[in-house]
This record gives sequence, C-alpha cells and structure tokens, in this order.
Amino acid sequence: MTATRPPHRTASLKRLAEVTITGWAMAGGVLLLLVVAVNMISVIGGIFGHPFPGDFELTEMGVAIAAFSFLPYCQLKDANVTADVFTARASIRIKAVLSLVASLIALGFALLLLWRMYLGMEDQRLYEYTTTILQIPHWLAFVPILISLALLSIAAMISLLNATTTALTRYPYG
Repeated sequence: MTATRPPHRTASLKRLAEVTITGWAMAGGVLLLLVVAVNMISVIGGIFGHPFPGDFELTEMGVAIAAFSFLPYCQLKDANVTADVFTARASIRIKAVLSLVASLIALGFALLLLWRMYLGMEDQRLYEYTTTILQIPHWLAFVPILISLALLSIAAMISLLNATTTALTRYPYG
C-alpha cells in the first residue's frame, strides 16, 4: 500500500499558492503605483526647486521588483506570449503536450534564474554595493525578486501538473 496525499490537501495547497501568487502580483502593482507617485513628487518638486532625492534609484529598484512580481501570475494564468497561429488547428492533446513542454521549460528557467539571482545577491552583499544617493544596499532589491522567482517556480509546477493532466486525458476528437 502506497501513501498518497488526499486530494483535498493537494487542492488546498494549490489554492494557497494561487492566492499567494495573486496577492504578490497585486503588491507589485501597488509598488508600481508608489514608483509613479515618487516620480510625480519629484517632477512637481523639481518645478519648485526641490526634487525628490534618489528618485531614479527608487524607480530603478521599484520597477525591477514589480516586473518580477508579475511573472508568477502570468505563468499561473497562462498569460505568457504564445504563437497561436501555429497551434490554431492543433488538437487539444497536442496543445496540452506543447503546454507541458513550455511549463517544463518555464520551470527550468525559473529555477536557473533563482539560483543565479541568489548568487548575484550574495555578490552584491559581499561587496557592499549601495545606491549612490540614498545608500540603499543593492542586495535588498534581490530579496523580493528571489521570492518572485520562487513563486514563478511554483506557478510553473502548477502549470506543468495541469498540462500533464490534460495531456493524459482521453479526448474523443483529440
């Protein structure tokens, strides 16, 4: 007799991952709004001779963090760029197999990026790189990016499981 997880536990873990990924993307959107606010304050302050110091540094870090925060959501919702012209007439099973391959590549790429970005963060921390004006340590921006890449890996696993289930299901016309 083999030990397997009850279906409800797996479903609840999947739901928890989906809620977390969605919340993370929403936080990225809020961060992007904050970046816009900083830029508005800087422009308005510049008109009156008091620009926001370090606005370029905050914009650079904020946009990078926000962009990475959207990646897991895009993977989870299958909202990545695809060339549907090649698969428009393909069967459901062929599309599922291609989706399975794409999810596998996304998972490998996410894990590779997670590993390399972690090493990059370690270098930034080791050499104590900071921003010029605000003196913010560069490695701090890597932390939410690494979280995004970990969530991207989870989203790719969910996509992979969904595509595997679809590819293995029998369809009458596929």
